[in-house]
Amino acid sequence: MTIDLLLVGPHADRDIAWDAGRVLRGARATPAELTRVLDEWLAATTADGILCWDLRLGSPDPALAARLLAGRGDVWHAGLRLGLGGQPGLIDFVAPSWMLNRDPPKEREATSWRVSLAACLVRTVVLRQLGLPCSDFETTTGAMLEWGHRTIMRGALLRHVPALVPEQPTVVAEPPTLADEVRFVVYRYGRSWGRWVTTRAGMTRYAAVTDLAHAWRSVPGRRPYDDPPGYRTSRSLGTPDLSRARVTVLIPTLNRYPYLHVVLANLRMQTVRPHEIIIVDQSPVDRRDPTIATSFTDLPLRIMYLDSPGQCRSRNAGLKVSSGDFILFIDDDDELPPDLIERHLINLYKYDADVVSGVDIEVGTAPLPEDRQFTRASDVFPTNNTLVRREVLHRSGLFDLAFDRAPRADGELGMRVYGSGAFMVIDQSNPVMHHHASEGGLRAHRARVITYRMSREQLTRRHLPHISEIYLMSRHFTMRQQSETLWLRTFGTLSGRGSPARRLVKALIGGAQLADTVLEIAKRRQVAREWLQRFPQIDELPR
Repeated sequence: MTIDLLLVGPHADRDIAWDAGRVLRGARATPAELTRVLDEWLAATTADGILCWDLRLGSPDPALAARLLAGRGDVWHAGLRLGLGGQPGLIDFVAPSWMLNRDPPKEREATSWRVSLAACLVRTVVLRQLGLPCSDFETTTGAMLEWGHRTIMRGALLRHVPALVPEQPTVVAEPPTLADEVRFVVYRYGRSWGRWVTTRAGMTRYAAVTDLAHAWRSVPGRRPYDDPPGYRTSRSLGTPDLSRARVTVLIPTLNRYPYLHVVLANLRMQTVRPHEIIIVDQSPVDRRDPTIATSFTDLPLRIMYLDSPGQCRSRNAGLKVSSGDFILFIDDDDELPPDLIERHLINLYKYDADVVSGVDIEVGTAPLPEDRQFTRASDVFPTNNTLVRREVLHRSGLFDLAFDRAPRADGELGMRVYGSGAFMVIDQSNPVMHHHASEGGLRAHRARVITYRMSREQLTRRHLPHISEIYLMSRHFTMRQQSETLWLRTFGTLSGRGSPARRLVKALIGGAQLADTVLEIAKRRQVAREWLQRFPQIDELPR
């Protein structure tokens, strides 16, 4: 295994012993110089990876670099420890409550796209497939943040590894300039979002209006690259013996027996047999279906009954009696392909992952386009298509009872799993069909009355944040991120789908409702604050 060393920073011309590969010099200060050096290196190298390093951090450890390159992931860096947490700040105006916008503790190894050039190890194949940092940024910090975001969204697996640098590093990354922040947003999210972001940044005094205007004018009308195809890796970190994998399938159900029969029939056809299937039935006693056990005697069923329904208490109850090494979360109104469990397990071993998720498609909608069907770092934790190692739940805890009859229980647990440093991936080519049954589930508690899709397709419907969503944000995101999320949700009520005329009518109706929208969100925010006095209530998984 060969790892070349690229020295960056003010001491890039110093001599250093490095026996893992070649030593390159010359990338001192500018993104243009960095890109030139990397481009020339790529044209000639046969190395497996390259370590970018600032000698102010001391001498790099070739043994650690070799261990990382032989293990899971594609890019390893120390960006959070070197001061890049929360950068660039303007992302809070476009993706404020995105899971990967909330940094884990800088002392913890975890998924992060906030890459610092001062300590960054990259597989050569990542640079070949996904491209180099953009040369038109003003700072290498801005260029590397854009590159980190681009590569993680196109399938490279990026990890913040604090052990790369000393506990008290003497180097702190220079912050990106305002122009670089605007350029980041425009390149990664588009010019429409760039306009929104500069407007909100001015309104909130994030920066002076004149400075924002100057930064906006400096950004080209079109980014200098097209998104590359999804990253493909041929590496595998294990040859799984799937016959020994003990998978617990957990299915809470409430008044959905016709759907439950379908999903159990799907589990009967799985190419990898489940170790156990735990059904937590919350249906009223007089409506329970006694034929489930007798109809599926060939399956390893375990049926539990709860007289007080709730999605969190039901899943927690099932988890506490489970015995599998892996937990597969699915919903009772899913339809499963016959190789769902097998593909999840293969991905788990292939990437040495802790959590593997798939996607869901709705009846009448097409699967994701082929160019999006690749595996990437997961920014979701969907409990209708996720396989998780049991020990992950030991670290994170179970479901918070605040969400027992409210949406986003999976999102909140996902935030804790991500924050614990778990290695999470999502295979966008591994779907389930999600029927969104018209009764049962959260609809029984009137917690999911108006969906996002419904609000976009119907003129008078508004998809307002639930109290539980505001509570989730209050627990895991900064005040600015919370505020900007609510701004986006408020103005999102003006958006619709269809012809230009229909979208105009939707905007006019939403505008007429705007005062009531603001008042209703304020009321829900107050209730969410009260929830913070009673919650979280999070059980632990017994060992």
